[in-house]
Amino acid sequence: MGNTLKLEDLLKPDCVPDESAGGENWRILHGDTLKLVKGFQPGIFDAVITDPPYASGGTKQNERNRTTNQKYSSMKAENALPDFDGDNKDQRSWTHWMAEWLYDVRKACKRGAPICLFIDWRQYPSITDALQWAGWIWRGTAVWDKGTPVRRKADSASRQNILYGEATDRCRSTARCPAFRVCSVMGIPRTASM
Repeated sequence: MGNTLKLEDLLKPDCVPDESAGGENWRILHGDTLKLVKGFQPGIFDAVITDPPYASGGTKQNERNRTTNQKYSSMKAENALPDFDGDNKDQRSWTHWMAEWLYDVRKACKRGAPICLFIDWRQYPSITDALQWAGWIWRGTAVWDKGTPVRRKADSASRQNILYGEATDRCRSTARCPAFRVCSVMGIPRTASM
């Protein structure tokens, strides 16, 4: 017998997502991140694993303003996934936005809940700041080597950083916080087709 997560178990009564779908032990909510995370019941999540918009795809604003498919996908236009919002912020506004929702989602986590944030090298310093400003304890970084890069001559695009940390009520100076352990490097084995 499965456990289907119900919206009323996850969200406060006045919070309604734009769309929702779920099954046994999972649910996807679609909506404005800043509104949804404020609506979560406190202490309901065991972990947060997220790949937020990077808002980094270029050094100039006109490069960052390209669509997410233009920046991150090698798919042909007819096969492309839908573009998503929030990926054209400058670094300061992106860092503020990240800290805001990370603060609210921490309140929805159980004490000690791990967080894993995927990020590219361009936003790495900013995401470490946002994570800590939001009250999480930053425990370290893992590097994911994805193998062959999508774009030739883009070796850094084949690796991604994964920041990991822990939800706490801000450790007191006399208290010792337990460490969240994870391997420091992960790789995807290459196959003959790569």
